[in-house]
Amino acid sequence: QEAEKLVSAVIPKHLADAAPEVAVYLKESVGNSTRIDYGTGHEAAFAAFLCCLCKIGVLRVDDQMAIVFKVFNRYLEVMRKLQKTYRMEPAGSQGVWGLDDFQFLPFIWGSSQLIDHPSLEPRHFVDEKVVNENHKDFMFLECILFITEMKTGPFAEHSNQLWNISAVPSWSKVNQGLIRMYKAECLEKFPVIQHFKFGSLLPIQPVTS
Repeated sequence: QEAEKLVSAVIPKHLADAAPEVAVYLKESVGNSTRIDYGTGHEAAFAAFLCCLCKIGVLRVDDQMAIVFKVFNRYLEVMRKLQKTYRMEPAGSQGVWGLDDFQFLPFIWGSSQLIDHPSLEPRHFVDEKVVNENHKDFMFLECILFITEMKTGPFAEHSNQLWNISAVPSWSKVNQGLIRMYKAECLEKFPVIQHFKFGSLLPIQPVTS
């Protein structure tokens, strides 16, 4: 309800006209208030919100690490609290055949964070001890911890896609595969993208090379 006011508070006065358009993505990013659901489409809206802040110059290239591991991570914390408190339904979930009921981007960014790690390999994220010891330092492992807190039963059964990913030999291959999967399962899926808003900052027209 206060999205536009919040956006206006963080952007310079000379960019005030952009606030209503930017605020739309922030409103969309916290789930649907009628269906009480949340999914990767809402997550994409928050990514679009951050993208808009970059396009108008509020966030800069040298902010990119903080954008992911501070701002987006804080967003994840808020959404996890909402999911726990209101038992939000997963929007467009593929059940055990999907990567996760609610999120996707933190797996992409989290796997990139682990590329070339000296000791942690993909096979380790299904090890409860490893996750418990390292989740505060790595976004990917924090996602795994949240899944195990919210679901019961063997990990291989309730999160089959992730279980399969744990057999991939390197984090770089995990990262590349997740990017391809995100394009195919989220950005190119009509049920997900049909609700995405386009405007002057993020137009629907294809990018010209």
